Amino acid sequence: MKRVGFFRSIQMKFVLIYVLLILFAMQIISVYFVNSLEEKFTSNFKTSLEQRVNLLEYNLREEMLKERDEQSNTLEQDIRRVLEDFSSASDVNEVRVINMENRIIGTSDSNNRGIVGQRLPDLSVKRALSAGQTEDEMYIAENTGQRVWVLTSPILSNSEVIGAIYLVGDIETVFTQLDDINEILFSAAVLALAITAILGITLARTITRPITDMRRQAVALGKGNFSRKVKVYGQDEIGELAVTFNNLTKRLQEAQATTEGERRKLSSVLSYMTDGVIATDRRGRVILINEPASKMLNVSRETVISQPIVSLLNLEEDYSFDDLLNEQDSVILDYSTHDRPYVLRANFSVIQKETGFVNGLITVLHDITEQEKIEMERREFVTNVSHELRTPLTTMRSYLEALADGAWQDPDIAPNFLDVTQTETERMIRLVNDLLQLSKFDSQEYNLMKKDTDFIDFFNKIIDRFEMTKSQEVTFRRKLPRYPIYVTIDQDKLTQVIDNIISNALKYSPEGGLVSFKVEEHGNTIQISISDQGMGIPKKSLDRIFERFYRVDRARSRKMGGTGLGLAIAKELITAHGGHIWAKSVEGKGTTIFFTLPADLSEEDDWE
Repeated sequence: MKRVGFFRSIQMKFVLIYVLLILFAMQIISVYFVNSLEEKFTSNFKTSLEQRVNLLEYNLREEMLKERDEQSNTLEQDIRRVLEDFSSASDVNEVRVINMENRIIGTSDSNNRGIVGQRLPDLSVKRALSAGQTEDEMYIAENTGQRVWVLTSPILSNSEVIGAIYLVGDIETVFTQLDDINEILFSAAVLALAITAILGITLARTITRPITDMRRQAVALGKGNFSRKVKVYGQDEIGELAVTFNNLTKRLQEAQATTEGERRKLSSVLSYMTDGVIATDRRGRVILINEPASKMLNVSRETVISQPIVSLLNLEEDYSFDDLLNEQDSVILDYSTHDRPYVLRANFSVIQKETGFVNGLITVLHDITEQEKIEMERREFVTNVSHELRTPLTTMRSYLEALADGAWQDPDIAPNFLDVTQTETERMIRLVNDLLQLSKFDSQEYNLMKKDTDFIDFFNKIIDRFEMTKSQEVTFRRKLPRYPIYVTIDQDKLTQVIDNIISNALKYSPEGGLVSFKVEEHGNTIQISISDQGMGIPKKSLDRIFERFYRVDRARSRKMGGTGLGLAIAKELITAHGGHIWAKSVEGKGTTIFFTLPADLSEEDDWE
């Protein structure tokens, strides 16, 4: 797991939140305190100047109402004297006295005496002279850029306005004091935040340390390490969480051990099952497939995981996943090709919770190719036997009905009908005998009476018999060793095999044809071949001529009186002798039947 950086850790978040809360609280307190202090200082400044202006108003009223003679000071001189005493305060920039004609009759600014006698166009002065209103206003002076407070107050005598006072107060000193206080508050806030951050880190560590330990434990659990334990730092909620986490770790370890044991059992069962097993999730995608199933479907596990099961089994056209969930019967999967039959049977079982929620589907595959092949052969065998028996029986019934209807009295027809009936009866007897013999072979009842035999002499006698009794103009050519080769065989059974092969060669050989006989030595076996120059066998039928009742040309074979079981019996007998039989053929040129037999080809010791 990727390590969490300090700036993304819960400790940093805790400290940051803690500092931000303190900063927010201090901001609120500072804003409230500064605003209250500013309001208080401003109010005190204004009240102080208003009280002094009231005193100034009294002095100016006395001077303005006093009678003067030629020896007395002028009004302007007396007012200047009064203003000089008043303007000694540092918080007053200038005080002007205006008479009823709106002319300045005095100013406290010695550098601005030139304005005396001029009119003052200020509206607040006009209102004070006309209506006796007191007005104040604060603005920023253009020449200094500092804040000033202007107070305009009327001079009253018996409720009559006799003049006005225009005072310019230096209120900037109040804001300078507030700035100093703000600096002090800012320094205090920075110091408090630093101390808060240190305390927050210390406090956060006490909380995040056990959480960090639990995170490390969770990472270890994710990697399968259940040996670590979380340290318990106290008896508080985090301590109880650590104890609970340790208990959870122990239970997870026990559950993991149980699950691993069950998984191994399941894996062992699936590995040694001969049937294929496929499991899907609730959406029908493959999540498990065992080795037999992979081999049956000729796929690899890596390529089919997460693949839809209907696609894996090639059922998209006939089934959906919901159809498979509701399928009660087996589904036959036919993957047969022209050259190779291959059939599987799929059984489906739904995985459900107790609530009925479908978790997935289990599919079990059985290879029923051999069963289907045996069943098909059984059906074909029954059909062939029925057909082979029905043909002679139908013929016999027809001829017997004709004889019963009076044909037996006809000396020309009756013998022919009886001869046909006898021929068909003998054919059925041969068929039944062949079937009984094959039945014994199926039960492994060969009853071979083996003895050592010189095969060359044995083979020559059989060929001689056919050469003497043949009715066709067919030439026999032999290519046999001139020395004895001994084999251990049942002479009667092997005579039956060779008779059948030679009979077939003669049946399908044309007039003037050639039948060849050959024996070769190959290690500890001998290979016998019998060839004809008949019509040959198509390549697609060459591997099936040893099957029961299989005929390349059914009409011609039946006409020649064969049962279709001769080569099947020959194959069983050669196999029982430990040999192998096969055929090679070219259409239009002939057929060669080969078979092998174990032989004793070791040289005999000479005795003196």
